[in-house]
Amino acid sequence: MGQKKMIPVVIDTNVVVSALLFGGGPAKLIELWKEKRIKPLISEEISTEYLRVLAYPKFRLSEEEINFIIYQEILPYFKVVKCVFGPPIIKEDPDDDKFLRCAEAGNAKAIISGDIHLLSLESYRSIPILTPTQFFEIFAKNQIV
Repeated sequence: MGQKKMIPVVIDTNVVVSALLFGGGPAKLIELWKEKRIKPLISEEISTEYLRVLAYPKFRLSEEEINFIIYQEILPYFKVVKCVFGPPIIKEDPDDDKFLRCAEAGNAKAIISGDIHLLSLESYRSIPILTPTQFFEIFAKNQIV
């Protein structure tokens, strides 16, 4: 029997931060990427945003803690992809375009987000945009190919 293929996904910043810092439902994603069942995709722009958000004073993370998260919990498991830039896709929040472009460049099977601008699209170039709960439901049924 062949080994199951890892499913490429893009995970929005709010979901990654929630999973890594607060646990709960989104934390199941950490298990999935560590078990090599999903392959999160990341671009330079997304990486920069993850780092910027983790450094917010409200999280009270030390530089060592941030480095641990980036170098031990994210980078060993995420695949870096190079994105192509273009005109704005989400006019209300063009900063969210980086997740769509990363998903397209990396042939993602899903974008996992809690962001209203992304979720309101429902999909981008046939890539579904799902909440963590929606993703887990579909993933459990093996409906993401």
